[in-house]
Amino acid sequence: MGGFYLDPITCEITYGLERIATFLQGVESIFDIEWGGGLKYGDIRLDEERQQSVYNFDEADPEVNRMLFETFEKEAVRLLEKGLYIPGYDMVMKCSHIFNILDARGVIGVTERQAYIGRIRRLARRSAKLYLESVGVEVK
Repeated sequence: MGGFYLDPITCEITYGLERIATFLQGVESIFDIEWGGGLKYGDIRLDEERQQSVYNFDEADPEVNRMLFETFEKEAVRLLEKGLYIPGYDMVMKCSHIFNILDARGVIGVTERQAYIGRIRRLARRSAKLYLESVGVEVK
């Protein structure tokens, strides 16, 4: 967790609920999942998916998102320094989301991409360390 070895070893499910439902319902697309009352997932979420895709790939302002990344990163550091690992982790997740937007816009190069990932990983590790210490796990 966060780059720390755990004992016992944990299991992580990387599939979202939608992917599991797709498998269980035997449909090819998450948009075909029966949601309930005759509605399919696509009836509820397709417009959201389209609009977010337009934003992420075409409309997201790179400079605004770079500024947001810096802001969320600074806030994560501040919160983690105060031992507030839950809101600090929330800021780490916001950094990750903004990184994904910048990556989708194609505005970060290979070297810069690795630097962003490293920054996010360091923050996630700090958050994980604080959490583990808070529950009495010895961190090595």
